[in-house]
Amino acid sequence: MSAVPLSHRPRLLAIIQAGGAGSRMDVLTRERAKPALPFAGVFQLVDFPLSNLAHSGVDHVWLSVQYQGATLEEQVHNGRPWNLDRNDGGLRLLMPQQGTGSLDEDGFARGNADELFRIRDQIASVDPDVLLVMSADHVYRLNYLDLVETHLDAEAECTVVVTDVPQAEAGDHAVVSVDGAPGSWADGSRVTGFAYKPDDPPHGTVASEVFAYDPRVLAEVLEDLHRELGEDAEAGDTGIGDFGEHLLPRFVERDRTVAHRLPGYWKDVGQPHHYLRAHRDMLDGESGVLGVAGWPILTHQPQRPPARLLEGCEVSGSLISPGSTIAGAVRGSVIGPGAVVEAGAEVVDSVVFSDTVVRAGARVHRAIVDVRCDIGADAVVGSPDADLDDSDAIALVGRGSIVGDGVTLEAGARLEPGTSA
Repeated sequence: MSAVPLSHRPRLLAIIQAGGAGSRMDVLTRERAKPALPFAGVFQLVDFPLSNLAHSGVDHVWLSVQYQGATLEEQVHNGRPWNLDRNDGGLRLLMPQQGTGSLDEDGFARGNADELFRIRDQIASVDPDVLLVMSADHVYRLNYLDLVETHLDAEAECTVVVTDVPQAEAGDHAVVSVDGAPGSWADGSRVTGFAYKPDDPPHGTVASEVFAYDPRVLAEVLEDLHRELGEDAEAGDTGIGDFGEHLLPRFVERDRTVAHRLPGYWKDVGQPHHYLRAHRDMLDGESGVLGVAGWPILTHQPQRPPARLLEGCEVSGSLISPGSTIAGAVRGSVIGPGAVVEAGAEVVDSVVFSDTVVRAGARVHRAIVDVRCDIGADAVVGSPDADLDDSDAIALVGRGSIVGDGVTLEAGARLEPGTSA
């Protein structure tokens, strides 16, 4: 698509939906939007779609923020890291509106498809040829222009980006059936079936929550759904809900929805065990997401001095962020900027966020510890025997919390932000 003359290129609008409360991440999202969660030490989750858009040359981007929106506003820094701080297009933050329409158009959205209904007039005012819609809590690399090309070539009303996950995990997602032999169909093949979070998924091909829409058809479908569902919904609710409940099934019924395969790595990190496993994937260095020449993940981070690895420390299979100081043992873990691991302490199979201190003799195993926490001397957080496939087995420590000297937090423990144990 880069070879197409500028005057003939489709007008693109991208909407990153970053509004959910992220309740499955528990104490880690009590005081932040889920897309503002740190990742791999020096990034935030929202950096991935924004970086993909920047490298794809998509420069008209809306970031929808609802829950804890201020935490995202600080992170995106007016779009400057992605060259989106501009007057024409650029990055725009969408906030919940009050007093701008009917009761079911005001305030917080009740799902990502419901949100598209609420902003349909704003989308129409831009009049894009293709509307790109994506979530902000997945780790992946994708050239969105390849998606646009598939969408336009197929003359589709909707194009769903799909990926493959283990069949046992597919029930957490929207399962997509595509016309053609499994694993051999071509981009642009027709979507023949759609099951939203099924109890017994037939296979592991799922929606990656990246979509291309014909915006005019999208508005039409949303209006139809609202007429059908809104009357029975609660006050202030359109009844449309999330994309998988009514919107995508309706598009599939219309028989002009196609699939585009996402090549390479993709991970939904919206649960603690998936979040921890995604970090382990990054440590293996084989994801093809970080450190790709010509496609860096861009971010806004304060400048810090280089990390300090003190004499006697032990570091293996880990990522150590700038500004951190390591005197103890760190194995298979990610240490955030400015964090400290004192002599005699150990952090194993864990993620420690910025400016947290793990004091002498403390042990952190299979846990996620938020920013500015203090893990006391000889304290224990988590367990080396915790099941990495069980979200409830991962110990979580909320931001600004204190684990006292000698205190033990068992596997699966939850410590609320700003509290002491």
